[in-house]
Formats: sequence, structure tokens, C-alpha cells
Amino acid sequence: MKSVTSRSVVPAVVLGLSSVILLSGCSGIVPLEAAPDANNPACADLTVRLPSEVAELPKRTTNAQSTGAWGDPAAILLTCGIEATGPTTLPCITVDGVDWIRDDSQAPLFRFEAYGRSPGVEVVIDADADVSGTTALVDLNSAISVLPQERKCIGAVDAGAIPDNAEDGATVEAP
Repeated sequence: MKSVTSRSVVPAVVLGLSSVILLSGCSGIVPLEAAPDANNPACADLTVRLPSEVAELPKRTTNAQSTGAWGDPAAILLTCGIEATGPTTLPCITVDGVDWIRDDSQAPLFRFEAYGRSPGVEVVIDADADVSGTTALVDLNSAISVLPQERKCIGAVDAGAIPDNAEDGATVEAP
């Protein structure tokens, strides 16, 4: 599988999503773009399980397949069918059994990708909306868990990529 360097893709994606977040408060439907693999049946399974509320924000209607949005204006955006990120040095957190890559390079917009899930799914959270990223991920975990897990996050020390006395925190693909 082709590995994508999320640092090169994320700024463009997040910039586009920040415009959507700002504009989504102006209409009833949140305008989003469907991901390349949005028609994957696993995305349909995920989409029908999306909660009506995430981090106490109500679900909104979107105009794109395999997407979700919460808040008015939309502060949480979900897209299923993205190209999954391969091994990366971005931090990984595990929330109730789901591994998430966190990219805060465009803060206050935080991008989380469900690591090792197929098809790929991302969640963008606008921290300026006073939304807890952890709460949002917990609320979305039951829907995300329907996606097949192909890889897990492990630390760089666990992978033998760096000496045992080095700082652990990198995310790499488990063998």
C-alpha cells in the first residue's frame, strides 16, 4: 500500500476544511467533499452508525457521501474513504481501543486519523469552538470500530527503530 506523508497533505486539507467550518454556520447543510473511497461499503456501515450528538454538539446534514458534521457552526467534521496514512512519526493515542494519529500542525484545527483502519477515516476538530478532542473521539469510537483494523500504533522503541534510551512517541506500523 502506498504511504502518504500526512504533513504534505494535511495543510491543504485543513485549509479547505477551515473554510468549510467557517461557512457551515451560514446554511442548514454543511458543504464537504467526498473522499476518493467514499463509496466503500465499510464507509456506509460507519455512516449509518454516526451518533446524533458528538461532544454535546448536534449532528448536521452534509452534502457529501460518507461524511459527518456536528455543531452550528460545524466544529467537528468526519470524512470516511481517505487514503490511509502509513507509518508516521506523528503522535498516536489510543482511545477505548481505537488508535488515532493526531496532527496539530494547523492548530487550532486538529486532525485525527483512525490509524490502521480500512478505509481511512479522519476527524477534524476546531478547538476554537471549545470542543474536547478526547470527548469527540470517545463519542465516535463505536462507529469507527466497525472499520476493519489492519495495523496498530506502536512506539518507535517497541519497533526497534531507535535505541531503548531514546524518547518514545513515534508511531510506526506493527509487523
